[in-house]
Amino acid sequence: MIVEDQALLAMELELVLGESDCDVVGCAMDKAGAFAIAERERPDLALIDVNLLDGITGPQIAQRIVGEYGTAVVFLTANPEQIPEGFAGALGAVSKPFDEHTIRAVVNFARQFILHRTVGEPPRRFRLAPWLTTPPDDIAPH
Repeated sequence: MIVEDQALLAMELELVLGESDCDVVGCAMDKAGAFAIAERERPDLALIDVNLLDGITGPQIAQRIVGEYGTAVVFLTANPEQIPEGFAGALGAVSKPFDEHTIRAVVNFARQFILHRTVGEPPRRFRLAPWLTTPPDDIAPH
């Protein structure tokens, strides 16, 4: 799932994810759209912009879909200072602008976490969430 209010960037992400053998189950531009897609599709992974059309709602979206659906979340942001302390359950964040290689590496990192609940070497330009640097025995954040 992609939550991004810049349509061209969302389309580019959808293309890169498709080329990385991911099924994009929906794109949303705001909190309401994101919750609707998450409720309907229960995605494994969500790439979420921190600052959307309806304000800094990315962390609210992340916290809810991690807690309710166990979705792995990666923040996308041009404003890293807006990422909440503790990352709201997200695996980490990628600063904009980013390239295809970075997104592919982040998807592979997230895939490893989703499938095996293990944390590999963080990709270049990926800021790992603090809760993953000293994970508890049960690695899930919820």
